[in-house]
Amino acid sequence: MSKKVSRRSFAKIAGAAALAASAAPPAPGSPAPQARPAAAGGVIPHREFPAGFLWGTATASYQVEGAVDEDGRGKSIWDVFSHTPGKTVGGATGDVANDHYHRYKEDIQLMKALGVKTYRFSIAWPRVFPQGGGAPNPKGLDFYNRLVDELLANGITPFATLYHWDLPQALQERVGGWESRETSEAFANYAGYVAERLSDRVKHFFTINEFGAWVEVGYRMGVHAPGLKLTGSRLNQLRHYGVLGHGLAVQAIRAKAKPGTRVGLAENMTICAPVMETPEHVLAARAATREINAPYMTVIQEGKYTDAYLAAAGADAPKFTEAELKTISSPLDFVGINIYTPIYVRADGSQRGFEVVQHPPSFPHMPSPWLFVGPEALYWGPRHVHDIWGAKEIYITENGCSAADPIAKDGKVYDTDRVMYLRNYLSHLQRAAADGVPVKGYFLWSLMDNFEWADGYTNRFGIHHVDFDTQKRTPKLSADYYKQVVAANAVV
Repeated sequence: MSKKVSRRSFAKIAGAAALAASAAPPAPGSPAPQARPAAAGGVIPHREFPAGFLWGTATASYQVEGAVDEDGRGKSIWDVFSHTPGKTVGGATGDVANDHYHRYKEDIQLMKALGVKTYRFSIAWPRVFPQGGGAPNPKGLDFYNRLVDELLANGITPFATLYHWDLPQALQERVGGWESRETSEAFANYAGYVAERLSDRVKHFFTINEFGAWVEVGYRMGVHAPGLKLTGSRLNQLRHYGVLGHGLAVQAIRAKAKPGTRVGLAENMTICAPVMETPEHVLAARAATREINAPYMTVIQEGKYTDAYLAAAGADAPKFTEAELKTISSPLDFVGINIYTPIYVRADGSQRGFEVVQHPPSFPHMPSPWLFVGPEALYWGPRHVHDIWGAKEIYITENGCSAADPIAKDGKVYDTDRVMYLRNYLSHLQRAAADGVPVKGYFLWSLMDNFEWADGYTNRFGIHHVDFDTQKRTPKLSADYYKQVVAANAVV
């Protein structure tokens, strides 16, 4: 090869030659190429989802609502945390966020344009009970009544989350928040109150969103509200009171809600993918899923803490009763899992039978440094939940990605990286459904860019761009992609 031909130019030459070859007519006598069969509308059959599959989007109250001082809302731990210097990028807060409290009708029209039939939103506990308990605030619940009615008027089914991290600050100050069983009981009272008043129209309630995030990042690492760094028995007891709050809320919803109301949770469980799909590595990934998720999903599903978890905690293990374990494992109607990225597991000769394989420095990720791109997570997540615990109804309650999202000269956002991410992940979800895993729906995170917790407004997860100065919403390329997915009920 001539020294004047670089590897890059050689690639161009080779690519051009391949293109020319592909364009050449077939040799005489060779069989004609066969087109892959397609269903009506050009959809390849093996990419379709089951009939009746529910497509939706999702948001969370503090991330989008704003209006933090309106209509009697009390302060949450995120109000205090985000106003503490140095806790969020650029000092960002959710004071205004997306102004969804006032613009919800406009945002519902965005959903309607996508063609989605479901919307997962969260209810702000301090809007309903400004002090965490005691006297309720009727105006706080009025907003969610208006939201639910508007969704139903537009043919969109509401799925409500009761706790998406905005704990009333009053409870944090009065009893130490989730370090106290009193908070678990207050949460159950709040959950029952809301379910009693909304379940005539809302038939799906998620109790708590992502134990594995708000506990670990907020109470152990101190990166999220309330910014604590607990260890040992204090941390483990808080974990226990968190899942106990979930169980008590399930019971309260069952007692107060209208007949036909369904209850589940939305957990960002650690998704363990086998390094390769051979029997020993698949079994190792299954064992790892059960053990690594011991403090949350496993005890909720099984009503017991694993022996290995208790042994590792030793004297710092949580204090609990058998009655509490029974409450924690109150039967669920469905399981929601938030899935962004997997960890990889291989079989080994240790007593536990698995080892986590660390990501090498070259492993691809999105702008959020934790968001490693691993599409197979959307296969193994629901597969493990079904195989380990026999879940009969599973929802992907969050999936999506951050992206740089530069605005092009024509004012649009061509987020091909997010489209790539969604296409690959959804391909694995479709595989799970085709394999008989009972995945019933998918909620894309997120409907629009919003307040991304400690990252402020620097990492955008939305399929609609939001100009936070003007509150203008603009569909991105990914919104058009998702619209096509929903219309076809298939990976496109």
